[in-house]
Amino acid sequence: MCGIVGYIGPHDATPIILNGLKRLEYRGYDSAGLAILNGDQLEVRKDAGKLSQLIDLLGKSPISGAPGIGHTRWATHGAPNARNAHPHLGQTKRVVVVQNGIVENFLELKDELMAEGVEFQSETDTETIVHLVEHYLATGLSLVEAARKTFNQIQGANVVVVMSADEPDKIVTARIGNAGGVVLGLGDGENFIASDIPAIMEHTRNVIFLESRQMAVVTCNTMTIEMLDGAQVKPQVHAVSWDPIAAEKGEYRHFMQKEIHEQARAVTDTLAGRVDFVNGRIRLPDLNLTAEFARQIEKIYITACGTAAYAGMVGKYLIEKIARVPVEVVIGSEFRYSDPILNDRTVVLAISQSGETADTLAAMEEGRRKGATLWSIVNAIGSQAIRVADGFISMQTGPEIGVASTKAFTAPLVDQYMLAILLADLRGVIDDRTRKALVADLRLIPDLVGRTLEREEEVAVVAHALKDIRDCLYLGRGINMPIAYEGALKLKEISYIHAEGYPAGEMKHGPIALIDEHMPVLCLAPKDPWREKMVSQIQQARARGGVVIAVATDGDELVEAMTDHVLWIPETPWMLSPVVTVLPLQLLAYHIAALRGLDVDQPRNLAKSVTVE
Repeated sequence: MCGIVGYIGPHDATPIILNGLKRLEYRGYDSAGLAILNGDQLEVRKDAGKLSQLIDLLGKSPISGAPGIGHTRWATHGAPNARNAHPHLGQTKRVVVVQNGIVENFLELKDELMAEGVEFQSETDTETIVHLVEHYLATGLSLVEAARKTFNQIQGANVVVVMSADEPDKIVTARIGNAGGVVLGLGDGENFIASDIPAIMEHTRNVIFLESRQMAVVTCNTMTIEMLDGAQVKPQVHAVSWDPIAAEKGEYRHFMQKEIHEQARAVTDTLAGRVDFVNGRIRLPDLNLTAEFARQIEKIYITACGTAAYAGMVGKYLIEKIARVPVEVVIGSEFRYSDPILNDRTVVLAISQSGETADTLAAMEEGRRKGATLWSIVNAIGSQAIRVADGFISMQTGPEIGVASTKAFTAPLVDQYMLAILLADLRGVIDDRTRKALVADLRLIPDLVGRTLEREEEVAVVAHALKDIRDCLYLGRGINMPIAYEGALKLKEISYIHAEGYPAGEMKHGPIALIDEHMPVLCLAPKDPWREKMVSQIQQARARGGVVIAVATDGDELVEAMTDHVLWIPETPWMLSPVVTVLPLQLLAYHIAALRGLDVDQPRNLAKSVTVE
């Protein structure tokens, strides 16, 4: 989860930036670097590995000056090495850039720039940004206008910070979509930029949060905020509490709300170091998966509990559809009692946020006892589920404080999508064109997640209408059927409203008897292969007097005409649609619980990690 720190003021920027990056280490990273204006020259120091290696490098080759920008990086494009680490200098060595997120159209931009004679020094998408800025500067534009044109040209969810040796009195930054936060810290004759509050807490408690498609021009004494189209913005200055827990929440009321909004960044980070967008391939080195073993696999058992189990149900669709490997999903607490048929050609894949869930670990032990290969998808590095596995995929979402899991649900959806592509590739059951198309779709996901989360106010309006309900049915089909289960679970967990998820086609086999004017029905009806069937379910619920809420794709007038409320999502590749369709359900449950005055982050009777059977 990339970290950014920027400083402009009278003091030496190097220790300020290093200390800020240190406070962001909890986010995880695989390389680090900083750029400082030393006199009239930009100097960059960067290396793969931890901050300690960068500090050692600076001990051997120190730099001082101001302004400066620093970065810790999870690799998304290119290997985690010094060449690909941020910051990135342009060809003139007069402009430097750091970035969080994914530039969706970087291949097209790179081809255009190379045709103009630009020589790339790294494998990253970020380098296209610095070369674009230089391209516009060469036409006579100022740094601010060159940056603005660049920000408007790149596609995707991104945070970008730009600095130039030729205009040393300013740093320009922008938030494009919801790739991550931008916190501007107001000091006395100095100002700060960071991707999260802890990086600058010791320097100031007065901050501005950039919204999507806003850019800021930061000088020692001023901060000018504009929309990317040039419209002026009057920002709100927030006074951050001295309470470190409250400060960690930042602009959000609860950790759960913050973690919901961190999902665009979390999805980006779970792609980090694993996707080769140029060649359309997936790399999961910690899984220790060979082509020989991939071809030997006869069956995969996915085992997990609660939210993680619903993520596994989505994974079943993905792995069977893409890799053509049979998959069975077994609840962790039932696994060892079901006497599963396991051997050395079966895999037990455990999914767990904490990696310490007792029932899931017991399932893994059963798998080991019967000779299966053990894999895990886990958020907590170093946990038991990673230590006992033969291979693992780390979610890379960073800490999740809220008990009701959100970003640790969407991350394993993406992880299993990548696993399915890798398995298909190694087994030889997918052609190059299909594989490259599936990999290319991953570029879209952070932006689609960000655009969906920008609609929180619309979801809050629906929450107001539903806050006093006592029951709710959630219906889904196909790959979004597990999202109905997950949506119902979220509502139960934090609002204490009785809710049930069902396969929509099963309604006529009994549950439809429950539907009347007092039973809201939430239908997942995005534009996917099951949409027409879901339209039929909506009609049946409507005919029985139910209040119908739909999750639907932008512009679906038919669904809109048939329902009382619509939670809109952007059009999304259907195999990745669960990553997006679950988001309004998370927000809906959150706002209903908040309106009811409940403890969202620590709901009654629940624990973050269930370490007993």
